[in-house]
Amino acid sequence: MIVENALGPTENQIKELQAPGPDQPICMVNMLKYKERAVYPDGRDTSLTGKEAYEIYAKAVANMLPDYGGKIAFVGDVTYLRLGGVEELWDEVAIVMYPSRHQMSKMIMSDGWREASIHRVAGLEGQLNIETVQSSAFPNAFS
Repeated sequence: MIVENALGPTENQIKELQAPGPDQPICMVNMLKYKERAVYPDGRDTSLTGKEAYEIYAKAVANMLPDYGGKIAFVGDVTYLRLGGVEELWDEVAIVMYPSRHQMSKMIMSDGWREASIHRVAGLEGQLNIETVQSSAFPNAFS
């Protein structure tokens, strides 16, 4: 298995994102790896760490989520890898719930999200962003 952190989707992933998606709410699992120091695409001077820059983005998104029916389910620091192996652990995991892939897509196409995302790009070395749906084996896990 190859694991590759990224800052943006591939052309194929963009096409898949535009497809209707599951006919139920989704949870996006975000595996986040921060830059040591934030680096803004416009070259601005900053003393922010990557995590601090990303937190600016995350707060903006948290304020947008209710407008799209979304909510933050969990955010936590990665502290230990119990099973498996990767070259380097992610720094943080965030799980965000949306009523549908369509609603998430609407949010990431909004002017507010695009404006905030400059801090995401400045702060992240890369990430995995994994769409999940509620397992039928655990139907009440989030209730």
